[in-house]
Amino acid sequence: MLKNYSKFVTTLFCGFLGVVVAANALTPDKSFSEMENRNLAQKPVVSLNGLLTGKFMSEYESYVTDQFAGRDGWTAAKAAIELASGKQENNGVYFCGGSTLITRFDAPDAEKVEKNLTYINKFAGLSSVPVYFGLIPGAATVWADRLPEGAPNYDQKLVIDRAAQSTAAQFIDLYTPLMEHKGEEIFYRTDHHWTSLGAYYGYTGVAGALGLTPVPLTDYVKTTVSTDFYGTVFSSSGVRWVRPDSMDTYVPEDGVTVTSYTYDAQGNPVEVARQLYDESFLAKKDKYAMFLGGQQALGVVRTGHTDKPKLLLIRDSYSDSLVPFLTPHFSEIHLIDLRYYKQSAAQYIQDNGIDTALVLYSVPNFVSDTNLVWLGR
Repeated sequence: MLKNYSKFVTTLFCGFLGVVVAANALTPDKSFSEMENRNLAQKPVVSLNGLLTGKFMSEYESYVTDQFAGRDGWTAAKAAIELASGKQENNGVYFCGGSTLITRFDAPDAEKVEKNLTYINKFAGLSSVPVYFGLIPGAATVWADRLPEGAPNYDQKLVIDRAAQSTAAQFIDLYTPLMEHKGEEIFYRTDHHWTSLGAYYGYTGVAGALGLTPVPLTDYVKTTVSTDFYGTVFSSSGVRWVRPDSMDTYVPEDGVTVTSYTYDAQGNPVEVARQLYDESFLAKKDKYAMFLGGQQALGVVRTGHTDKPKLLLIRDSYSDSLVPFLTPHFSEIHLIDLRYYKQSAAQYIQDNGIDTALVLYSVPNFVSDTNLVWLGR
């Protein structure tokens, strides 16, 4: 009896493995995950060097993980099992109260942080205009009181303080205005970005440092453009039982134009018209890309305030929802994303009559970024 049962279990298990192998073999590889809003690993090319160094096996493991059939479903099942077993974390995401998901922040590589601060200092030395530098604390720090009790979490304020002490640029305090409003919905509950309200409070910090008078929040009319936003933290967590976020805008886009600059296959410059708010993205998974139309190497926002100065903003995606609040203060806002733009930012300042430069990153992006090296050239 026991022997027959063992055979049955073995046969069932082998059959399950066979189905999984067949499903993986028959499922076409994908290049992009809309759920996770990221590029997926592709099958690596076999090479002698890759085999000897172990790079091939590492890349192949990433490929198999990303291209596993039914991956989203398995991720969701794992998260449900983790919760049922009493755990409060899955894939580096904490399950917090109030349908809030917060990505864990681990102690950063101190050497990488110092290098990135050095690149900021080099840029400040090369720039012919004043350079300001700010770091945006994430929900893991501002909403630390929402984390599960005893949850490991490195304080991003330590990175901010280190940057303030060592930068040659004029440092902007974004920690204080966000902490003063931590009881408000200043971050999305399912995404790593700040909300438009959070971006407004960040804007007040930027404006104060630049000697500008921020427009009072009461002067704006809040417009809710979506009530079913699920962001990147939702996707990576595997959690599927939280309620969606709402997305709001405050600043009207009247008189504002946005142009994205890129190059064609022959290396010729190409101009692509964009919008301050591209609502076509509200029908897609990546709704946050509604702000400025998402990723772009170089973009220019023109406001029509021809008597105002020009700003160069070297930034990550947090600035996409910040830019609308800056439009009353500048004639042009030039946006550079160092992941895609590899030319001299200092030279760009001279070529385009820039008056002020601002380097603005979230702490998690700053400590992990490998492209700030381009600022020193």
